Amino acid sequence: MKYINLGRTGLQVSRICLGTMTYGTPQWREWVLAEEASRPFIQRALELGINFFDTANVYSRGVSEEVLGRALRDFAQRDEVVIATKVFNPMGDKPNQRGLSRVHIMNSIDASLRRLGTDYVDLYQIHRWDPETPIEETLEALHDVVKAGKARYLGASSMYAWQFAKTLYLADLHGWTRFVSMQNHYNLIYREEEREMLPLCLDQGIGVIPWSPLARGFLAGNRARGGGGETIRSKTDDYAAEMYYQDSDFVVADRAAQLAQQRDVTPAQIALAWTLHQSAITAPIIGASKMNHLEEAVAALEIELSADERSFLESPYQPHHVLGHI
Repeated sequence: MKYINLGRTGLQVSRICLGTMTYGTPQWREWVLAEEASRPFIQRALELGINFFDTANVYSRGVSEEVLGRALRDFAQRDEVVIATKVFNPMGDKPNQRGLSRVHIMNSIDASLRRLGTDYVDLYQIHRWDPETPIEETLEALHDVVKAGKARYLGASSMYAWQFAKTLYLADLHGWTRFVSMQNHYNLIYREEEREMLPLCLDQGIGVIPWSPLARGFLAGNRARGGGGETIRSKTDDYAAEMYYQDSDFVVADRAAQLAQQRDVTPAQIALAWTLHQSAITAPIIGASKMNHLEEAVAALEIELSADERSFLESPYQPHHVLGHI
């Protein structure tokens, strides 16, 4: 395993982050693995040297945090792992059970810590931008979470670059804790982040930990031109259908498969290797519902793509509407 500093911090994270949206309860999404089936993936990730684990309070409505917390307590020491979780999405039907208000942030961090069974999280992230709460309120509340010792670092997720720049400016202006990472939507068939967000992160020393580096399985060859696919997730994942399926997306996926055949690896490994080659990227967040997904993702760290190979993969790209901010 290779390790890298998260942005300009001294925190060392593995270059592969295991995302745990796949682990929790199938009552939330039918493709989610229950706890007994989830634990071997977390254990194997640790054996492979992965020390970075990402979850969110909304995943399986809290069960993902519980599953991850119990597994890490059983398989690792707390100071050996980096735990990241998120806040924003609804955790109930009441008005104050969602968003980035002070009340929801304070309630949510305590609830996440209880579910994870830990005194602190290493990285506490806002899952999305909240247009209904002044960002100053959010930033001050997050700063207080850090000062209370409940989070070591703060991160953000998908938003416009101007919004992220505003948070960094306000944090500096008021002396609040700055975001150190950006978890954004970025992969070989969605590269709009290259316009503004990635240059901003490079300039400001922000770690980039993109979600969906395989485009929800699209780049692994799990989607068909007519819609759907062979896996449970591809058949039921309406969100992916809203984001991808341009003709050019399939051309890029076909090129990844072609190059994978030439290199005797999988298309998913080629797509992940391409992401890892991008200078702004710290650690892509991968999901794994089969053990070979995890093994192959770690092996992708050793794949070196030439400039010609990267150009071959990139050249069919066509612009997309902004996707993933809501």
